[in-house]
Amino acid sequence: MSTTICQVMGFIVSSLGIAGCILSTAMDMWSTQDLYDNPVTAVFQYQGLWRSCVQQSSGFTECRPYFTVLGLPAMFQAVRALMIVGIVLGILGLLVCIFALKCIRIGNMEDSAKANMTLTSGIMFIIAGLCAITGVSVFANMLVTNFWMSTVNMYQGMQNIQNRYTFGSALFVGWVAGGLALVGGIMMCLACRGLIPEESRYKAVSYNASGRNISYRTGPYKVGSGYEPETKTRKGAGYEEAARSEDGRRSYPSKYDYV
Repeated sequence: MSTTICQVMGFIVSSLGIAGCILSTAMDMWSTQDLYDNPVTAVFQYQGLWRSCVQQSSGFTECRPYFTVLGLPAMFQAVRALMIVGIVLGILGLLVCIFALKCIRIGNMEDSAKANMTLTSGIMFIIAGLCAITGVSVFANMLVTNFWMSTVNMYQGMQNIQNRYTFGSALFVGWVAGGLALVGGIMMCLACRGLIPEESRYKAVSYNASGRNISYRTGPYKVGSGYEPETKTRKGAGYEEAARSEDGRRSYPSKYDYV
């Protein structure tokens, strides 16, 4: 029962994580304009992975997609690639995990096959979570670097007007989603251990019948019928058991038999 609960909870947590990764990738607020020095402005700018937007004080918002690919920074493209790889692996992991659930029976699928599928989906979730966390962290590092460079240029008087960008809400969604996918993958890997069938090990046990007819023993054994005559052996020559003659009289050994 605990294995099934762990597996189902891992599936739910991983599903939330992958959904969060998709939402974070599609959001436009990866970086927002810093309003620390100018809280009152007529234009508010924010950027995402796919387009940049400008929101006016009147409430009108205009977004413009990035029409170039090669013109974007290499780190920016790397963040895109990491998020896409994480989403693809997460979706594949969800498909595998659905068929690996213990509460779902598909044909004559054995528990060992379900255990392998559960482990595979768990590894996919872990990689997807790491990709999401890495992509969001790389983008956050870019923002921090650009922020402090813009601050230094502003205070040195090199540029009078400089828009600085800070963390957007999409970054926090991505961090949480990556953590959920990572935790869900770990739970799936733990549930895999409970699905592996234990090997049967039988110890040698001897069974004795209640009567004298048959006795059972493991390994080399003898089967006795219980009707064999109990023969007595004597030491020395000439002391063999005397055989009865055909007329029922007992024959005794002669003195020549002892020679």
